[in-house]
Amino acid sequence: MEKPVNDTSVSLGAPEERNHVGEVAPKELENTQDVVEDVEKREYLSGVQLWLVLASVTLVAFVMLLDMSIIAIPQITNDFHSLGDVGWYGSAFLLANCALQPLAGRLYTLTSYKYTFLAFLFVFEIGSAVCGSAQSSKALIVGRAVAGIGGSGIMNGALTIVSASSPIDKQPLMVGTMMGLSQMGIVCGPLVGGAFTQGASWRWCFYVNLPIGALAAVLLLTIRIPDHRSSEIASGQTRLRTIVSKLDLTGFLFFAGFAVMVELALSWGGSDYPWNSPTVIGLFCGAAVSLAIFVAWEHRVGDDAMIPGSVACRREVWSASLYLGFFSGALLCFSYYMPIYFQAVKGASALMSGVYLLSGILPQLVMAILSGALIGKMGYYLPWALASSAIMLVGAGLTTTLTVKATVPQWVMYQFVAGFGRGCGMQTPVIAIQNTLPTRQIPLGMSLVIFTQTFGGSLALTIAQLVFNSCLEAAIPKFAPTANVDAITYAGATGFSSVVTPDELSGVLRSYAYAIDKTFYVALGASAGTFLFAWGMGWRKIQQKKGNNTSGVQSQPAAGDGSRTERNEV
Repeated sequence: MEKPVNDTSVSLGAPEERNHVGEVAPKELENTQDVVEDVEKREYLSGVQLWLVLASVTLVAFVMLLDMSIIAIPQITNDFHSLGDVGWYGSAFLLANCALQPLAGRLYTLTSYKYTFLAFLFVFEIGSAVCGSAQSSKALIVGRAVAGIGGSGIMNGALTIVSASSPIDKQPLMVGTMMGLSQMGIVCGPLVGGAFTQGASWRWCFYVNLPIGALAAVLLLTIRIPDHRSSEIASGQTRLRTIVSKLDLTGFLFFAGFAVMVELALSWGGSDYPWNSPTVIGLFCGAAVSLAIFVAWEHRVGDDAMIPGSVACRREVWSASLYLGFFSGALLCFSYYMPIYFQAVKGASALMSGVYLLSGILPQLVMAILSGALIGKMGYYLPWALASSAIMLVGAGLTTTLTVKATVPQWVMYQFVAGFGRGCGMQTPVIAIQNTLPTRQIPLGMSLVIFTQTFGGSLALTIAQLVFNSCLEAAIPKFAPTANVDAITYAGATGFSSVVTPDELSGVLRSYAYAIDKTFYVALGASAGTFLFAWGMGWRKIQQKKGNNTSGVQSQPAAGDGSRTERNEV
């Protein structure tokens, strides 16, 4: 345990490596001085302005995540007669989103936070408008790709703006509120999409983004987002030539190649092509080569790289990134397969399955906000990350015991435990990044965290789908020997009852319950991954003495003002 030191040298996570005589190394002195200057210059919002900024970026993040899961695919395929294009409706968004996230993070370091965020929002809105007005399947796919490009900078920008606008002791509450509310978009997507399809048109799944995005943009335009960087960058007046020269476009091309090939391999494997097909194997091999070249290039470029080694190689950064990747995998497994359990096994409608999910959604939301506030008061985030992982493990373990005869109290309690656990720790990786990196590098760290969140979720869903399909196909001959396996799987989770006899139905229901239980082992493994990597985020006290409120804008305590914080690492 180290003694308390002046907060301006550690509150943002300045490293403290020492040489053999116990003196701080010259490079670390330089980094520490950067952080001191960073803290001395920082201003932040308070009162109504702070909450308006939080509301604006949360709304945008919510509709972006909602857009990932809201698509009413059955009705779209009926209108466009495009069953063969179903995979591209999701892949087009994910490919563009994943490939551009690190570049978006780099862009935020070179330009104004607010205007860069608004630019990404504008592109996302254009994509939504194209999707809503699409008259063909190809137009819809193009719109999804454009929306993915815009979405690549939204979550990163939202977290960066919250970090720039709020003092360190309030950031856990702000981040917890934003992530708790915005993550609702993932789990509410199917429910909202079904409501729009039944009550209006599937096109409103995309049109709904337009007024919400416009409202958020108007609110942000009326508020000055604090930005202590040079006046040229903060005001958005950096020359285009300067920006382009510092974007590391070469690194982006190699990274984009890696991301696109991996996503295509995961999307095509097991559906369009066998996993051992030359196409899928070739994509994985190409992705590995592209990643190796990207890493070598980034090492050569150094601090001017799209993802500098000084950011990616920090233990807190890669631990937080992997933590959130596993966290996203566990969350998406629950979000996708709990509705299948309710609709296929319990016979609930799409609307009622959404209602049943509230027993996991509400505790997640409440605890995300409450734990954020408590982290701000206590100053430590690692205990919350570890507690979150442990409770998630219990919740995931409980869901692996769901059966056809599971009672309402059982599935309510199981979801409650899992949701409670997720709410305790969903914001901790972001808080770790905010308190480890200097402000100028926070967007780079955020982009890496958000990329692993998206990539980890996509990978977990692919594994979950493989487990579900293989277990279902193996269970049906065992529990319903006379049933037609191909007919049942083709009919889908809500249509299989029409292709089986009454005598076969109970066996098929048991098969679905068995397959879903086994699929939740993927969530169990992902939860275990969060516990493993949580330790790497470090034992760090983030609480600082609050500054004085002056007309809605406050200044962070400067070096030597007497405020103190501790930095203790595991």
